[in-house]
Amino acid sequence: MQLVTLAARPGAGVILGAEIVDLVGCREAVTAARLLPPTIRGILEAGDAALDLVRRVADEIGRSAGLADRLRESGALIDRDGARLLAPITDPALILSCGMNYREHLREMNSATPDYPTSFAKNASQIIGPGAPIVLPASHPDMVDWEGEFSVVIGRPCHAVAEADALDYVAGYTLINDVSARDWVTPVFKATAVMAGVLAWERNLLGKQFPTFCPMGPVLATRDEIADPDDVGLETRLNGAVMQSANTSDLVFGVRKLIAYYSRFYLFRPGDVITTGSPSGVGYGRDPKIFMRAGDRIEIRATGIGVLANPVLAASNR
Repeated sequence: MQLVTLAARPGAGVILGAEIVDLVGCREAVTAARLLPPTIRGILEAGDAALDLVRRVADEIGRSAGLADRLRESGALIDRDGARLLAPITDPALILSCGMNYREHLREMNSATPDYPTSFAKNASQIIGPGAPIVLPASHPDMVDWEGEFSVVIGRPCHAVAEADALDYVAGYTLINDVSARDWVTPVFKATAVMAGVLAWERNLLGKQFPTFCPMGPVLATRDEIADPDDVGLETRLNGAVMQSANTSDLVFGVRKLIAYYSRFYLFRPGDVITTGSPSGVGYGRDPKIFMRAGDRIEIRATGIGVLANPVLAASNR
């Protein structure tokens, strides 16, 4: 099952073939839909019973041509290609991003393999959905890079869980582009003293915090849609040219390990998101370096999730 957040209302929707069921808009015609929270995060907080109810609603509409026709007429069953979407989770309490987690990416950045997963937080105010513009910051527009990342959406309260049980806490998967202004990367690699390196890294992370630097989507694919999160194809294209092409099998720390490790420290809630890191092929790691420019289009693709596409704009054109 693939869940989306429709921009028009906004509210939760579920993909049904080439169309999207507006789960709020269909309430008058579909009794079961009246029991559902209006947002994906609310549905996740309501637990497996709510997800099962979404499936029942979709199945009921899919079985009845007459009901589907009535919903089309009312605007509660809409063409997927024409729908404007927000990020699936517009307001996660936590977006925890893993860094330094693909072996090939570590090689291209001349970095050692870490002994433990590294992480930093992004904030919900950065989130944009499919089709929304990534805005180059006026102060630092020249080294804005892409990082296409397979990401995990938590479905149950999760703290101190075992690796073997980790996937039981997953609602599903989505994509995030961890957009990064690279202006502060060079000092990280030049630092020799310990504290200088720490301070350089902390400043580098600020380059990931600009508004619009967290595109997410296009869907939340529920856990049953992806057989093994550690075997998912992932690709990033800039203006149609492939920049990143990888498989999550290249992860240093797989999805189960990340959840088990981070949950030793964090209490994750339904709707929280964990990104699993960027594959090789980032612009900074290329020779010559390539960065996003105004007028570009960046696409992140993953098996079972689809395509997260965003245009790039200069701050003056916003």
